Amino acid sequence: MATLSFTSETVEMYLKSIAELELLTTPVAISQLAQRLGVSSPSVLEMVKRLAEQKLVTHTPYKGVSLTARGHSRALAVLRRHRLWERFLVDTLRLPWEAVHDYACQLEHAAAPAVVDALAQFLGEPDTCPHGNPIPDAKGAMPAETAIPLLTMEIGQSARLTNIIYEETILLEYLARRGLLPGAMLTLEDVAPYQGPLMVRVDGFDHPAALGREIAARVFVHVIE
Repeated sequence: MATLSFTSETVEMYLKSIAELELLTTPVAISQLAQRLGVSSPSVLEMVKRLAEQKLVTHTPYKGVSLTARGHSRALAVLRRHRLWERFLVDTLRLPWEAVHDYACQLEHAAAPAVVDALAQFLGEPDTCPHGNPIPDAKGAMPAETAIPLLTMEIGQSARLTNIIYEETILLEYLARRGLLPGAMLTLEDVAPYQGPLMVRVDGFDHPAALGREIAARVFVHVIE
């Protein structure tokens, strides 16, 4: 079996995707990773086996895959590049907030460490990407998550939106149209029974937004006591 190159775009894509999914659940199911990457489960399983041989992940059959310390370090390096490019695309090139995730996915594999460090300096060493997620520093350090999922809020509570995890363009577009961007103030008005949507009123909007539970699990907030 051929040895994977540590500079492979495919390897980086897998490691970053696992890191993102681990924010929602760990270990990450093969089917989840396949859906995220848009490939078949057998193809993902084969790649996971090869990553495990390189000590980048651990795989438990019928349970899922997790990053090792080595894999996590590699994933953080990719996330640093990705989130810095997002910051550049929004702050400098003024591209739409909801569109830059896909562009950054293309750019994250094409920058040498010296370029990434220069980009960070040019941007003023930002702490977060435009979607509110922390940017790992050059040593791979990143602050722990202190916000909570909107899904866990109680009816009547108000909060400030901090970040959106596991970004996807279709999700970002949906949130942007409803004013659900980092910094937005919101109130949970109602939760429909039987796994129905959450009704969230955003400051400055006349009507509440309906958020499905999967979306509400990916929107993080700081509750205002």
